[in-house]
Amino acid sequence: MRTARLTLHPAFTVGRVSPRLFGSFVEHLGRCVYTGIFEPGHPTADAAGLRRDVLALVRELGVTAVRYPGGNFVSGYRWEDSVGPVENRPRRLDLAWRSTETNRFGLAEYIRFVRELGPGAEPMMALNLGTRGVAEALQLQEYANHPGGTALSGLRAAHGDKDPYRIRLWCLGNEMDGPWQTGHKTAAEYGRLAAETARAMRQFDPGVELVACGSSGRSMPTFAEWEATVLAETYDLVDYISLHAYYEPLDGDVGSFLASASDMESFIEGVVATCDHIGARLKSRKRINLSFDEWNVWYMSRWQQQTATPAPEEWPEAPPLLEDTYSVTDAVVVGSLLIALLRHADRVTIACLAQLVNVIAPIRTEPGGPAWRQTTFFPFAQASRHGRGEVLDVRVDSPVYDTARYGETDLLYATAVRADDGTVTVFAVNRSRTEPLPVEATLGGLGLTTVVEHSALADADPDACNTRDDPERVAPHQVHGTSVSGGRLTAELEPLSWNVIRLA
Repeated sequence: MRTARLTLHPAFTVGRVSPRLFGSFVEHLGRCVYTGIFEPGHPTADAAGLRRDVLALVRELGVTAVRYPGGNFVSGYRWEDSVGPVENRPRRLDLAWRSTETNRFGLAEYIRFVRELGPGAEPMMALNLGTRGVAEALQLQEYANHPGGTALSGLRAAHGDKDPYRIRLWCLGNEMDGPWQTGHKTAAEYGRLAAETARAMRQFDPGVELVACGSSGRSMPTFAEWEATVLAETYDLVDYISLHAYYEPLDGDVGSFLASASDMESFIEGVVATCDHIGARLKSRKRINLSFDEWNVWYMSRWQQQTATPAPEEWPEAPPLLEDTYSVTDAVVVGSLLIALLRHADRVTIACLAQLVNVIAPIRTEPGGPAWRQTTFFPFAQASRHGRGEVLDVRVDSPVYDTARYGETDLLYATAVRADDGTVTVFAVNRSRTEPLPVEATLGGLGLTTVVEHSALADADPDACNTRDDPERVAPHQVHGTSVSGGRLTAELEPLSWNVIRLA
């Protein structure tokens, strides 16, 4: 295998990493909430019904922004149902996932969950612009954020929360370009509604941060045209536009699956170009940033094949849905997607791994039983812990391989982040499934002399996974032999591996 080469220099940077890049997503879907983060009666549950074993894992994962309550669920969401005494909350049908929503976990419980994660976490609240509109958005904003002296802020106090929730970050709907969305709209219809809602919310709080709905996938037939139309209406009223992307090995094409970050990068760059085009057309000096607030590996085709048409009377409570079990291969892809986000940290300033528990998630639980880390837990946790600082503009010269979907692709995919204390962490993936990849990195001007750690997630079995019965089958291990000498890093990356190399 030809040696892959990297060049790192402190003079060449991408941008500073926003902590919000390590966000996640909690939706009322399947068992994400009920028997996921919330299970009164569980042996580890606190007085509020939150599973403390799950809280500990989420803290270890390093999650920052937590997007809630959807997702598709939000387009039928009535926020009033989720507040007040639990025994008085109504049961509702959820059209998005054909379930019965009990509302036992609601707005106050969500805020309590986020606060339990610690000072690094913040709420990211999605608004229903599918079946509701401006008035309901303002009512929720007042209930959540006004300090007191009005009917809605007084109602919050009567419900037990005198202090406001201080929700600063709001999503103006979810995937409104999708025909599957309850209340689906054209770009012109949605753009107008989003602008009206944003304008009204800024009257309440000029400093509010707002995310407009972008395309729910790069493959959507309206992609780019949707963004252009929506931003023409909302450009001076919003701060971000959203992107969503999920990846799987279609038709067993693992080679292309391992190159999924190529598609993610193209998606990001296309949206940036559209944003900047509209900004130029409007002669605006403002810059719209990106909120990649749904991304993950999701075996969607498998789920669609296995999902039977429910009987008209079937509306179960929190049925197990989308509970993918992730392999080493999946973890390497998730790691590469994290690298793609970091490589665009100048414009992608929010990102949410979808979702947090049980539903295509890095954490799995059993009702009444244990919680455990999936393979995808580790790349996210390591990136969140060590990926804070300034992203270096890493130049790569790598051997390549051919993929059916993306053409010729580098075997080495990498980036590096320089922390405020001068230490540097290299995140790297070897996409070769059979061969180790020798790597040399030039470290000019960085003053690096020591390898603190080289950690790798790899396994002889690419399908190895963690389960309830074997929760520690897959975990990162230490790699020996990685060295720095004369301003040059030398390493060997195992086949099909996610690597974290920390230098000081």
